[in-house]
Order: sequence, then C-alpha cells, then structure tokens
Amino acid sequence: MQKVTIKNSGNTFKVRPSQTVLQGAIEAGINLPYGCRNGACGACKAKLLQGKVIHDDYQGSAMSDAELIAGNALLCCARPMEDLTIECRELGGLAGIKPRILPARVAKKEQLTHDVIGLHLQLPASERFQFKAGQYIEFILKDGKRRAFSIANAPHDSDFLQLHIRVIAGGVFSEYVEKELQEKAILRLEAPFGSFFLREDSQKPIILVAGGTGFSPVKGIIEHILYNNIKRDILLYRGARELRDLYMHDLCEKWAALMPNITYIPVLSEAADSDSWQGRAGLVHQAVLDDISDLSAYQAYVCGAPGMCEVAHQSFLQQGLDAEEFFSDAFTFANPAPIPAI
Repeated sequence: MQKVTIKNSGNTFKVRPSQTVLQGAIEAGINLPYGCRNGACGACKAKLLQGKVIHDDYQGSAMSDAELIAGNALLCCARPMEDLTIECRELGGLAGIKPRILPARVAKKEQLTHDVIGLHLQLPASERFQFKAGQYIEFILKDGKRRAFSIANAPHDSDFLQLHIRVIAGGVFSEYVEKELQEKAILRLEAPFGSFFLREDSQKPIILVAGGTGFSPVKGIIEHILYNNIKRDILLYRGARELRDLYMHDLCEKWAALMPNITYIPVLSEAADSDSWQGRAGLVHQAVLDDISDLSAYQAYVCGAPGMCEVAHQSFLQQGLDAEEFFSDAFTFANPAPIPAI
C-alpha cells in the first residue's frame, strides 16, 4: 500500500494497489471534494507535490494537458506508484458519514414527466442511513457495474430515498427501470457519495442552478433549508428545453410563494409554440449572468450536464464568484451495455 499525506492538514491515509487515491480517502474517512468519481467533472483535482501517479482514462474537460503537466492529479482516476504528498481542500460536515452497501426495496415508481421516473426506495428498518442533502447513491448491478443517481429528498425525510431517473434511449439501466423494474423489487446500492451539499457555515446568499434532473439534489438541499429554517436568500434557476421537461414546476412555484427568501427563475432553451411560454428563454447559466453583474457576494451550487457545469464554472468566476464558493455535480451517462439480471 502507498501512503498519501495531505499537506494542508497533515492527515494521512493508505491506498491499496487496486484503489485510486479518492477510493483510499473515502475508505479512510478522509473527506475530499469530489463529484462523479469517473473522471468527468474535475471536482477532485489536487496538486501533486511529491510522488508519482498513473491516471485511468478521464475526460479532457475535467483536467487539461496543461494542468497535468503543471503537476495536478485527478484523484478519482489517479493510482499512486509511490508514496504521495498532495495539496487539496478537506471538507467539513461529513464527520461519521461513510458509504456502505445496503439492500433497498422499490416502494413506489411514478412518472414525473414524459422521460423522468421517480423511484422511492425503502431501506431496512434496522439501518439508520445518514447522508447530506445533495449527495448520491450508486446502484450495484450483477455484473459489478454501477449507476449513480442523486438523492432527491432531505435527511429528515429519510423513510424513503427518492430518486429522479431520466430515461435515456439505449440507456440500459434507465430503460430497465422504465420497462421492467417492479415495485417490491430488491436492489443493492452503496451510499452516500459526493461533496455536493450545502455549506452551512456561510451566510452568503445561495444561487442554485439545476439543468434537467440536476434538480433532484437541488430539491433535497432546498427541503433541508426549509426544514432547518435557514434564512439565507436563495435564487433557484432551473433550465429545461420545453415546458414539459420542467417537472415539479408547481412545487418550485409553491416554495417561492410561501417563502420570501426563495426566488424561482425557470428558463427554457427551446420552448415549443404550444407552451405559450412567457418566461425566461435561453441558457440557464446565462440567466444568472444577466441578472447578477457581480457574483462575489454569493455561493453557487450547479448541477446538470458536464458542459453546463463547466461553462457555469468558468463564466461565474469571470463575473466575480470566489473559486472556493462554487460547488457542482456533473451528471454523466454510462455507455449502453447488455441488460443486467437484477
């Protein structure tokens, strides 16, 4: 095993030969920033100060060649060849919360919109499952492959885990959920994962940007805010193509009507003529830039497609957002594969 030392804190942990640096940190209870865990989002990027790593495949948008040459490492894909010293932030707020494998029963399956299915999963009554609003689970399939989905409810409402699953053409697992998965079926999952959760040590106003089913973790975060009576101002920007894609739109309007600190801004990029849409149009990140000329006073939480998260990151920093106040969860899709026997 290789030893990893975090320069910022002096904390150390071991990484097994079969593990990435991030996997070793999670197993050791060391809370480093990360999102997708598959080399797509760049949230786990760190500075490699000493030692060598080899990288599994990752997307160029997550880490550029220039960043690699400059000594950065993508911890979810980096496998240590020797002892390492790295420089990266550690996260507070996750003490005692570690991923574990659990069975889950499908309690309810509902159609939220034409291509989004809501799943309600019941965990064993004997298990006290802890998570932070905004984190995600991973289903473990029979062939060992995994599928990740954000938790759409808050921890106080944990009788069931709620998931929003977009059905993708050729997406093996999502089509299985749509066409074959029955209520009362048992699935295996590991959870919780992710560093996309509310930083409660700040009083800054919050910008939430959700594209498509990126609304699911955002919903959990808002429900956590409401339950705990957090008074920070919230700007909720939701992006969708057409009105029919803006699922749970009524819930968002209800939040904004009941809570004076919540402002809801839906944005459609390709509204259909039949929508008779009178609201905002265009790209959702651009709506934020158009509304707020200086983002330096805000925290931003962005969830959706990797391209949207990346362009939001770059443009928000250019408009004054502190780099330490940007948090994202980039949704990626697995390649089609033979349907698993679950």
